[in-house]
Amino acid sequence: MTTKKYTVTLPEELAEAIRAEVGSGGFSRYVARALERQHERDRLHEFVGWWELEHGPVSDEDLAEAEAERRDLERRHIEQARTRGLLRDAG
Repeated sequence: MTTKKYTVTLPEELAEAIRAEVGSGGFSRYVARALERQHERDRLHEFVGWWELEHGPVSDEDLAEAEAERRDLERRHIEQARTRGLLRDAG
């Protein structure tokens, strides 16, 4: 992927906290990943808006069902990771 240098203004405390965690060499990668995630979230919000225009608002029941499915998928993923030795139990 081609990269280009940009100048951005960030809150100093936030930038320094991140730099302390990831090191100066990882700072740009961290910021790029954060921008990617925000971009994905923005597209998702656009999709939800379109969906609701086409099909009406998402109900609390629909949200609860989706959350239950998400938790189930996460639980299954963790179980599979443990089975494959990719994840250890804490403690």
